[in-house]
Amino acid sequence: MSRDTMHSGLGRRSLLKGMAGFAGLAALGLPARAQGAGRVVVGTWGGDYARLLNEHIEAALLTPEGWEVIQDQAGDPERRSKMLAERRLPRGTTDLQGLNGPNMYQVYELGITQEIDYDRIPNAANLMPSMRYEYGIGHIYSGMVCLYNPDMLEAPASYAASFDPALGNRLGFIDIQYQYTMIAAALAAGGSVTAIDAGKEMLLEARRAGARIYPTNEAFAQALSAEEIGAGIMWKARAVQWQDAGINIQSVAPSEGALSYVSGFVIPRNAPNVDGAYAYLNAMLEPSAQEGFARDMGYNPTVENAEVPAELNERIGFTAEEVAALNDPDYGFILENDVEMKEWWDREFKA
Repeated sequence: MSRDTMHSGLGRRSLLKGMAGFAGLAALGLPARAQGAGRVVVGTWGGDYARLLNEHIEAALLTPEGWEVIQDQAGDPERRSKMLAERRLPRGTTDLQGLNGPNMYQVYELGITQEIDYDRIPNAANLMPSMRYEYGIGHIYSGMVCLYNPDMLEAPASYAASFDPALGNRLGFIDIQYQYTMIAAALAAGGSVTAIDAGKEMLLEARRAGARIYPTNEAFAQALSAEEIGAGIMWKARAVQWQDAGINIQSVAPSEGALSYVSGFVIPRNAPNVDGAYAYLNAMLEPSAQEGFARDMGYNPTVENAEVPAELNERIGFTAEEVAALNDPDYGFILENDVEMKEWWDREFKA
């Protein structure tokens, strides 16, 4: 799928429809910020991701260069809501925002972020072409793989095998992953990342056979740990974290080609310190920072000059053939059709 395809056929009306509930969320405040070019305010999730941003990028690379970095930690919807609320201000309150792939695309199409100028990022010379977007820049990536408990069943070779009704109640689905699950099922049924109707009957058959649904990633992990289920699909990076926590699971890249997951950064149109934003993006792509996230979080580097030990790469990474086969979701399609996808999932699949 070309990047141009992802930008076609979307009107502002459809974009706003895809942001149901977006504008009504309360904006989060920040302390008054000092004038000058030395401060960078970064919107991010909290938890391990925020900690590792500080450890591998901010404290290690930016603070020694005289930058003061402040993290504005909040959930993804709250931070996008703040960006929308601030869109008409001459100066916003953040210089960068960390978002996943679909939401990087969304805020750009809404006109509240700016195009990335890669000439201002020297380390972008080593960025994987697939992680270079006009609307944002990929920080880390993983792929949606087939998970299985080797004591409970044979290794599946594909998404189709992972959704086999013969698994009965040993198969689990994650409610909040409905978009990617529907797309994976479409690929399993011979469809595409936009021809999702092809996979609906496959999902319904698995559900009728007893497949379970869990509300969150964490609830799904608990079910795997308790051996209530033994199969499902999930990001490989998360699977590695669960393995490290002692859960008895293995992963397989599906023969259909794994769906890719990208987490990256965007620059608001009214960012107060654009120079600081670009300094942060350049530091983010330093091999040492990328290697730190691979080691500590299980996500793959987006630069080609990062050196990941072979043993670690075998656990978190993908072969050259598997990388070539990765399926990029069509973010425009997801945004345009999210309301309908969620309605089908709730009314037909979960019923």
